[in-house]
Amino acid sequence: MEKQLDVLYEDNQVVVVLKPHNMPSQADESGDMDLLSLVKAYVKEKYNKSGEAFIGLVHRLDRPTGGIMVFARTSKAAARLSQELQNGQMKKTYYAVCAGCPQEKSATLVNFLKKDEKQNIVRIVPQSEEGNKRAELNYKVLEVNGDASLLSVNIITGRSHQIRVQLAGIGNPLLGDNKYGRSKFKPSKNLGLWAGRLEFIHPTTKEKMVFACPPDETSEPWKTFNIKKYFIMGR
Repeated sequence: MEKQLDVLYEDNQVVVVLKPHNMPSQADESGDMDLLSLVKAYVKEKYNKSGEAFIGLVHRLDRPTGGIMVFARTSKAAARLSQELQNGQMKKTYYAVCAGCPQEKSATLVNFLKKDEKQNIVRIVPQSEEGNKRAELNYKVLEVNGDASLLSVNIITGRSHQIRVQLAGIGNPLLGDNKYGRSKFKPSKNLGLWAGRLEFIHPTTKEKMVFACPPDETSEPWKTFNIKKYFIMGR
C-alpha cells in the first residue's frame, strides 16, 4: 500500500483506524487516496482475500478533519453500527482549536443550518427558512493560549461542517479553516479539529468499545497546547 494505515483495533466485524488530516473519508472527485479504499486494501492484503474486501462506511469525517473512525467488516455490523449512529448511541468527542476564546466557558449551541451543495458551504439560517436542519452541540473550553483556545466538543446532531460553522457563528472559527475561518489568522495546513474519542457498542459481542487517541502534539495547531493530558485524564 502506498500509504500506511494507522489501525487502533480490528476483529472480524470492525476496523478502527485513524484518519489523517486532509484525506477524504471516501473517494471523491479529487481522485486522491481516500480512507475507505485504504482500509479495503489493508484487509484484502492482510487476510489474502480474493476480489474486493467488503468494508462498510458507517460515518464520515470532513476531509480536513482528522481522528478516529470505525469501519464495518460485514453487512450485519454495518447495519447495526449505522443504527447506533442514528439512535445517538455512538458517541464522538472532538477536540477543536479556535481563534480567541468563547465568551462562555461551556455552552450548548443550537442553530439551523442549510447547505449550498454547489459551493459545498453550510450557512446558519433562520428557523423559518425552508430546507434547514437543526444543529446542536456542546463545548467546553479546556485551555486558552494567547489568541487561541482548545475546546472539547460533543455533537448531538451530526450535521455537515457543523462544528466549523457553529463555532464560526459565535466569532470563534477554527484555526486553519479556510472555508469558515478568518483571513487575519495565519493559515495552517491542518484544520484545528480532531475526532479524539469514539464510543460504540460492538455489533456482535455487545461490549462497550471506547477508543481515545490525541492528534500529533508536535504539529500545528496542537503543539501550543498540552493536548495529551486530556486523554490521560480521560476528559
